[in-house]
Amino acid sequence: MASLFERRLQTIKGIGPKRAELFEKLGVHSAGELLRFYPRSYEDWSNPLPILTVPLESVCVVRATVLHRPVENRIRKGMTLYKVKVTDGVSDLSLTYFNNPYVQNLLEEGKEYLFRGKMSGTFLRREMAAPDFLPADKAAPIRPVYSQTEGLSNRMIASAVRNTFALLPEQIRDPIPENLRESQELLPLREALEQIHFPASQELLQKARRRLVFEEFLVLQLGMLGMKGRSREENRFRLSRDDSEAFFGLLPFTPTHAQRRAVSEAIADMMGPYPMNRLVQGDVGSGKTAVAAALCYCAARSGIQSALMAPTELLAQQHYRSLCSFLEGTGISAALLTGSVTAAKRREILENLRSGATQVLIGTQALFSDDVEFSRLGLVITDEQHRFGVAQRAALAAKGGHPHLLVMSATPIPRTLALMIYGDLEISVLDELPPGRQKIETYVIDSAKRQRAFGYLQKHIDRGLQCYIICPLIEESGSDMASVEQYAKRLREEWMPRARVGILHGRMKPKEKEAVMTSFAAGEIDILVSTTVVEVGVDVPNAVIMLIENAERYGLSQLHQLRGRVGRGTEKSTCILVSDAQNGDTMRRLKILASSSDGFRIADEDLKLRGPGDFFGSRQHGLPALRIADMAGNMDVLRDAQEAAREIFTEDPPLMQPEHRGLRAEVNQLFSKSGEIIFN
Repeated sequence: MASLFERRLQTIKGIGPKRAELFEKLGVHSAGELLRFYPRSYEDWSNPLPILTVPLESVCVVRATVLHRPVENRIRKGMTLYKVKVTDGVSDLSLTYFNNPYVQNLLEEGKEYLFRGKMSGTFLRREMAAPDFLPADKAAPIRPVYSQTEGLSNRMIASAVRNTFALLPEQIRDPIPENLRESQELLPLREALEQIHFPASQELLQKARRRLVFEEFLVLQLGMLGMKGRSREENRFRLSRDDSEAFFGLLPFTPTHAQRRAVSEAIADMMGPYPMNRLVQGDVGSGKTAVAAALCYCAARSGIQSALMAPTELLAQQHYRSLCSFLEGTGISAALLTGSVTAAKRREILENLRSGATQVLIGTQALFSDDVEFSRLGLVITDEQHRFGVAQRAALAAKGGHPHLLVMSATPIPRTLALMIYGDLEISVLDELPPGRQKIETYVIDSAKRQRAFGYLQKHIDRGLQCYIICPLIEESGSDMASVEQYAKRLREEWMPRARVGILHGRMKPKEKEAVMTSFAAGEIDILVSTTVVEVGVDVPNAVIMLIENAERYGLSQLHQLRGRVGRGTEKSTCILVSDAQNGDTMRRLKILASSSDGFRIADEDLKLRGPGDFFGSRQHGLPALRIADMAGNMDVLRDAQEAAREIFTEDPPLMQPEHRGLRAEVNQLFSKSGEIIFN
């Protein structure tokens, strides 16, 4: 099987250079990848119905005999119809194909076929437009449907997969050890691959899917455990003492028990024999920045430099301001390095970093630059880790020679999923909010009530308070979705002419964004109309209302993050979700948000409703792409695979025992696409 990943597509019957290029567009570059290119769905052809019993406008399969060869009709330039009549022995069915001359040779008079398509016409005169068809004596009961690209049809892909199976020997080496396969009641690999592509029954399809999902989770978890084991280097940046109590004494507030626990767990790691490798996961407003600041303070007191990396300039600036306020008067120097820093300022920052005069560096991906050199980098903190890939995290850590690593995430993730995504990290959870944080009242309204909502905003503005309005688009696009620029214009001219309105979006230059946020924080702007650029980290305690237009366009977790921008002061805060969506699932999602402030419950619901791809956005979590497993839909299999991975890894960490070498190869194959080699 492994050798097929080195076998070029052109060696497969029916695939020439041009067709190979089309397969490569789908991410398939070898014979092995073609066998692992699983169908995205299936069509059930196992239950053909008599023509007259099929409800009109429904998709169905009928068994019928061709009464005559397709007749060609040219109706205009560029449009040719091919009409053919078929019968099931009781009723006739008229078929029409468009611009498809091949159908004349594929449908033979007197031969029986299965036809699948949407039934139309009248009760007595039945019709189908361009139905799929298969010879009745060769039709599989369940037909695979693959992701396609122009020039590469489903039929071509299925044929190429069949021809690839011809290259496999009857017995292939299974990466899953036999004893594990038996205990989990899993199909052998060859049978699973055959049944996932060309299932003989629904039962065998489900068995094949479970086997392949289990294997994928097992391989992924072994890779994450391998990364965790790889970090077991000697602790070169051991803290000389725990200075956290001195830091807590500097704070203008009392830290929560959860914050103290997270700091204590991290300090214990940093004083231990191995470098810290820890995730601090906390809901919106749970105080992760104070935890990060405590660790930077303790590191600096032991002569160790820290780097804190954020995904956006806005969030980097926010962290810089917070850390400077926490560290004021301590003699610890912090600097901000982003893409918009001037050349002269950058030179100064880099020089102070090299000399050790700067102990804490905060920034964006600019921290990856080759010319960023530290004197003694021993602590790397990444915020909103799901926005950075595994390789990016490693690139920053490489600047320090096995430094301590702290990952922070404000995206609550169910623990089973967190163990998979952050399988190389220990986990601390901030499950308390600081005292004084109030529950945010959340309401779902339609656009007819928008004007009343504006009145509510104006009352709060008249009291000197501020508001956010979130729009999905930056500028008008002809759709019915709200855009920042048009919305702000109408607020100023029609809806709320007394309010001072500012705008913020991702196309603005960093200095423009900073100027707007500074004005908003200073109370010079009443309403900030923005895209989701304010989703993470923006902290203006005087802002007490968050109004979100087209709320149905966002995931629950993202709406929860946006809602977390208010409720940060002593005033009661409100979130208003505006949506005209009629879809029942959409309204159910929005009502879940309105009824709960628990980010972990919301994350669970989000996963159930949308799956992890949407949950994290466009592949932001940095994991290798999974071909068949769904972390939300296959949680029971995920748990079984995690347990099996832990047992295997405890017994044989390098996966060098003969029965584990197939898994070792699979791990390296999967992670190589993310630029990682787990087992050398």
